[in-house]
Amino acid sequence: MGIGRSASGEGFDLSNPANSFVDVARRVVLQPVRFFGGLPRDQNLLNPLVFALVCVVVSAILSGLLVLLGVQQNPGFNPNPQNAIPSTFAPTSALASILFAPIGGAIGIFVAAAVQQLLVRLVVGENNQGFASTFKVASYTQVTALVNWVPVIGPLVALYGLYLSIVGIREIHGTTTGKAALVVLIPFLVVLVVAVIALAWVGYTLSNQG
Repeated sequence: MGIGRSASGEGFDLSNPANSFVDVARRVVLQPVRFFGGLPRDQNLLNPLVFALVCVVVSAILSGLLVLLGVQQNPGFNPNPQNAIPSTFAPTSALASILFAPIGGAIGIFVAAAVQQLLVRLVVGENNQGFASTFKVASYTQVTALVNWVPVIGPLVALYGLYLSIVGIREIHGTTTGKAALVVLIPFLVVLVVAVIALAWVGYTLSNQG
């Protein structure tokens, strides 16, 4: 799977980054079926990765500024599972989070795509478009991170990312909505269960210490 420029203008175009970023962000949010359905099924990873990292870094900077200004104590939570995994690699310090965002974001996106591709093979079957296509969905749905920093509103709006992820998996792999939903929601539910167990354990430990 190579990393290179896309031969198509359907996705993010590094040769025209500013205009392409705005156009792609708009189409992902407003026309997800058409956008993901029209993405080239090539092995290009660089363009979608750069798009995703711009979203992650912008979110980290704006969220970090809110923390430094005392508006919020922690960066906002993005319930989109495509964003949840990258978030786990971010430090809790606002400044460190900003500096670490590109590295943590890249690692998280690759991990998220790998997990979802495994589920694609299990749920959709071997007749799928491969890791690169799943990686594109994981990358382009990072657009929801752009509103992740907005207190209260951000997490609510970011729930739309679940829909975008399901549409992306469905369109790019040519599967059903039900199977795509399983691919997207299984990691989310696993993370949710682990978080609940962890919180329960912390609460139990603190109560015993008291």
